[in-house]
Amino acid sequence: MYKSIIKPFLFRLQPEQAHHLTFDSVKKLFGVPGAASLAQKLYAVEDPRLERELFGLKFKNPVGLAAGLDKDARLVDELGALGFGFVEIGTLTPRPQVGNPQPRLFRLPQDESLINRMGFNNEGVMAAVERLRRSKHKTIIGGNIGKNKDTPNEEAEKDYLFCFDALFEVVDYFVVNVSSPNTPNLRALQDKEPLKKLLNSLQERNETKPLRKPVLLKIAPDLSDAQLDDIIALVQETRIDGIIATNTTISRDGLTSNKQLIEQIGAGGLSGKVLRDRSTGVIRYLHQHSGGSFPIIGVGGIHSPEAAIEKLKAGASLIQLYSGFIYEGPGLVRDINKALLGKA
Repeated sequence: MYKSIIKPFLFRLQPEQAHHLTFDSVKKLFGVPGAASLAQKLYAVEDPRLERELFGLKFKNPVGLAAGLDKDARLVDELGALGFGFVEIGTLTPRPQVGNPQPRLFRLPQDESLINRMGFNNEGVMAAVERLRRSKHKTIIGGNIGKNKDTPNEEAEKDYLFCFDALFEVVDYFVVNVSSPNTPNLRALQDKEPLKKLLNSLQERNETKPLRKPVLLKIAPDLSDAQLDDIIALVQETRIDGIIATNTTISRDGLTSNKQLIEQIGAGGLSGKVLRDRSTGVIRYLHQHSGGSFPIIGVGGIHSPEAAIEKLKAGASLIQLYSGFIYEGPGLVRDINKALLGKA
């Protein structure tokens, strides 16, 4: 029903309009008695063989939702009912911010891809904290954290620590986002020395808590092999718990969409099918060159069970969906889990 009726309707709307309409509609639908149970019957695959244990957490299945879709933790209960094994909220910043001027989200249907330059638009970390406190969710929640646009890189550490402390009691793991291309100069924090300083500061704060929580780093797909070698060394030096590979790309290689259209869209991070091979290549490189010494969550271009299995075979322990969920709908979560059980 999603691909034949809902998606064609939504794709006639502007992407952000479609996003808000979808969120409002899902929230209302799940308010109807029995809707959550019906969604679980249609989309959730329950089987102990799908369970994964990673950095001290037990995931009911390896298919998660990537950060960026439910930035403000509005639908964590509903997304859990749609079969996701975990949901990552954010990217969240200390203070609310509107993000970049609209339009800032664009579809490339021919390539089943998206370009976005949202700019960490969110209601601020405390709004998400309050929602999670009121939520009845049983799904594992990740907190993806960043800095405000007007915070200089020299002071970025304070923003990350603020979000870390605010979210600590309501999320199960953290993701440090220094790889979005849509906040000016943010990617400079991926350089070895500033990144090492940031990760060490978060780890030091983590050790002051009664029970530490996993900290992961989300990296760009545009890093060179030498930079990936630096990432491997940093994971080992800072003793963070893993890597999410990868964020969106600033490259436009591989697109078949009209070149004039792509030029008109302009700057932004590209996600979707076109990212599949590059993100898988990054996963494989990290896994092989680290000797599989840390977990990797694979994301980028997963639009089918085959693409998901490819990521897992390359070395990912878990996977996340974003563009694939928009193009394929919630049935993709079910189909991946069934394929992993050999039932597809």
